[in-house]
Amino acid sequence: MTYRILILGGYGQFGGRIVRTLAAEPQCHVVIGGRHRVPAEAMATALQDEGMAATVAAAALDTQAPDFAAQLIRIRPDLVIHTAGPFLDRRYSVARQCIAAGVNYIDLADNREFVLGIGALQAEAQAKGVLVVSGASTVPALSAAVVDHFRPQFARIDHIDIGITPGSRAPRGRSTIESVLAYCGKPYRVWCRGRWTQVYGWQNLRSVRYPQIGKRWFANCDIPDLELFPPRYQVTGGVSFGAALELRSMQFSVWGLSWLTRIGLIRSWQPFAGPLKSASDLLVHFGTDRGGMHVHIDGLDAAGKPHRMQWFLIARHGDGPMIPCLASIILARKLMRGQLTVTGARPCVDMLTLAEFEAAVQGLDIRFERED
Repeated sequence: MTYRILILGGYGQFGGRIVRTLAAEPQCHVVIGGRHRVPAEAMATALQDEGMAATVAAAALDTQAPDFAAQLIRIRPDLVIHTAGPFLDRRYSVARQCIAAGVNYIDLADNREFVLGIGALQAEAQAKGVLVVSGASTVPALSAAVVDHFRPQFARIDHIDIGITPGSRAPRGRSTIESVLAYCGKPYRVWCRGRWTQVYGWQNLRSVRYPQIGKRWFANCDIPDLELFPPRYQVTGGVSFGAALELRSMQFSVWGLSWLTRIGLIRSWQPFAGPLKSASDLLVHFGTDRGGMHVHIDGLDAAGKPHRMQWFLIARHGDGPMIPCLASIILARKLMRGQLTVTGARPCVDMLTLAEFEAAVQGLDIRFERED
């Protein structure tokens, strides 16, 4: 039986990778959705010419259009994968329309409030018998899978530190830039030293040395894990997250911009996303295509002795942008094969294992390493 999947933003940076991966599944019917018909049809034609196992089609549709719900019903997908961020709409209009149409929904959001708030749709999703998942991205999907995997080593977790560092040559759309700028210099709360305290986006510079990559400088970024992980893992000390641009000139420039917002000279950098993206594109070739991620856990082992686990992901040869796509691909395959029957609305935790991510990166230049 054919499983119909509509990918919104299907010819974008992440959506295109998801489309190409799922187009290799023979029982799939993949629909490339986007505002513009020409690039969607061009991609569908190219995939068909390559002889992909799935059937591939294109559809021009705008999630903000008044007739989006009607278009959704005409396409009749079993699953919608929403990649067309930034995810700042607290009304969850796309998810709600998927629920109304009886369609499963997955998004790649990593916005803290958006992911945490998806539970508001729990009753609606259960009543319709559909699954609604937010945060099927690097965080919190992969980060939670890593901590879940190593949690049995610890009798107590004192601190979790997570970081993501893309290669300078990794493609980045405007929506990615807008998401980062949304909290640049803005205050948000984190669990630190056993209490909730306030920090500022893109500040608190610190360095982490990666295998095969070297040292990169990280700064505060706001993600769902900062709210989800303290109660989930009963963290006694703190949970921190940082992002690192490969080029120090870019990293320290954004750090400087954050101060202008913090002291009140610039209310928000989001309106400047276009010019800032153009400026960063001029520097792209000064870096590499190597990126990574880390999860460091500190605490006590079963004998009550201090224990630290350091997990690294190293991506080379331009494969880094696949990482945010993996969770949605794994979930889509599980739904398609009848391996995931739960319904309701939830953040993407307790749904994937580290072993499933390890299987999903086969064939890519992505390696997982750990140090105790």
